[in-house]
Amino acid sequence: MSRPSETRSSRDQILSRIRAAVAGAPEVEIPRRYRTSGHVSGPPELFAERVRDYRAIVHVVPENEVAAAVAVALSGRGVRRVVVPDGLPEEWLAAAPGLERLVDDPPLGAARLETADGVITGCAVGIAETGTIVLDAGPGQGRRALTLVPDYHLCVVRAGQVVGGVPEAVARLDPVRPLTWISGPSATSDIELNRVEGVHGPRTLEVIIAETLP
Repeated sequence: MSRPSETRSSRDQILSRIRAAVAGAPEVEIPRRYRTSGHVSGPPELFAERVRDYRAIVHVVPENEVAAAVAVALSGRGVRRVVVPDGLPEEWLAAAPGLERLVDDPPLGAARLETADGVITGCAVGIAETGTIVLDAGPGQGRRALTLVPDYHLCVVRAGQVVGGVPEAVARLDPVRPLTWISGPSATSDIELNRVEGVHGPRTLEVIIAETLP
């Protein structure tokens, strides 16, 4: 095994040769014509369709029915103990009394998170073309562990948070924040293409899309 000093020496030699080879070469302008917008019609509708394609459960409801939809979703999964991130709108849980809420203050350890029946969050952005939900640890989302350890994730996405494609999403997001990109429930496949869910995240993803009232 090479020593660190030998590795650095070899690297320095290679870089020195590259610098010598390109010395005096003219500057070349590299065009970067990245797509910054898309042409997606009906982003919330397409978003719902793409999220369903990932085997997630999707409900589209008026924004004034979110609380009722949350209560039905949690009841349907038998959720009694739920992780509630700081900043989650209180009205979303108004129709689901009797829940044991796990709050992340002080921070919940993995063992405590594993006792939860699920977690409910909002999101930062939804991407219609890819059916992806992006969390940035903002209000109502919490840190990444809160949505990776529990086996069930209920996410509320406001229609106004849905954009057409990835470029529009990136434009809305702060790159220095911890971003979690979710495309359906956690799933992986082995070499024989046997699908296994819940290996590195929640086995079940349920999404409530809140449509803006006219």
